[in-house]
Amino acid sequence: MIPKIPHIDPGSPGNFFLIAGPCVVEDEATVKATAAALKEITGNLGIPFIFKASYRKANRTRFDSFTGMGSDEALDILRQTREALEVPVLTDIHETTEVEKAARVADVLQIPAFLCRQTDLLLKAASTGKAVNIKKGQFLSGEAMRFAVEKVRQADNDLVMVTERGTTFGYQDLVVDFRNIPVMQQFDVPVILDCTHSLQQPNQQSGVTGGLPAMIEIIARAGIAAGADGLFIETHPEPVKAKSDAANMLPLALLEPLLQKLIPIREAIMQK
Repeated sequence: MIPKIPHIDPGSPGNFFLIAGPCVVEDEATVKATAAALKEITGNLGIPFIFKASYRKANRTRFDSFTGMGSDEALDILRQTREALEVPVLTDIHETTEVEKAARVADVLQIPAFLCRQTDLLLKAASTGKAVNIKKGQFLSGEAMRFAVEKVRQADNDLVMVTERGTTFGYQDLVVDFRNIPVMQQFDVPVILDCTHSLQQPNQQSGVTGGLPAMIEIIARAGIAAGADGLFIETHPEPVKAKSDAANMLPLALLEPLLQKLIPIREAIMQK
């Protein structure tokens, strides 16, 4: 199921769609170069594509963590990228006061996992008429996400998606319950698997979240096999230099080979 987002390239019939980009808008060059590369890769493979980057981060562990280059400047970079490349853009929102500003730029407003039960935020996002991607809280079952979806629909907005991003397994680990994919598809919404945040290792003693990027391919393959409609992958030309979530992003050079492996899996399950 491809989300009903204006201007999204329909890609190849029956293919999964991809939400991808760096964690945060850290500078203009990285955002524009990454978006251009992703558009070319997905265009060649017939994969519908939404570019993602947070214009600011409100949920960093440490006080001195990078939270963004400035909201107005970051949103302007996203606007320029959207217009120049003609690609849909997704960004996170954290408070009701920032929704309207973000909605003037983004095609998709994303609700972070830890805010997925915030009624006011969901309703405000829905009121913009933009698509709303709700990340499933690490503390919730797939079944419980029904109520978050209903809140958006109660605001007369049917452009809603949900994203599985792992469930708390312990203080410093997450686990993906792939049963959540078909469970949440019962709500008649596109269901996305976040292949990078699902591999985070939060609450490290250093205050910097760890990750297991070597497992991204395994998670992605399993997600497509389980019937996910889309994948969410944070990627960066040089993850080691990234200012946010460096430990669990996929190097951009590895994305196209990964997608090439996933397409036959998708084709196989569509033939069942």
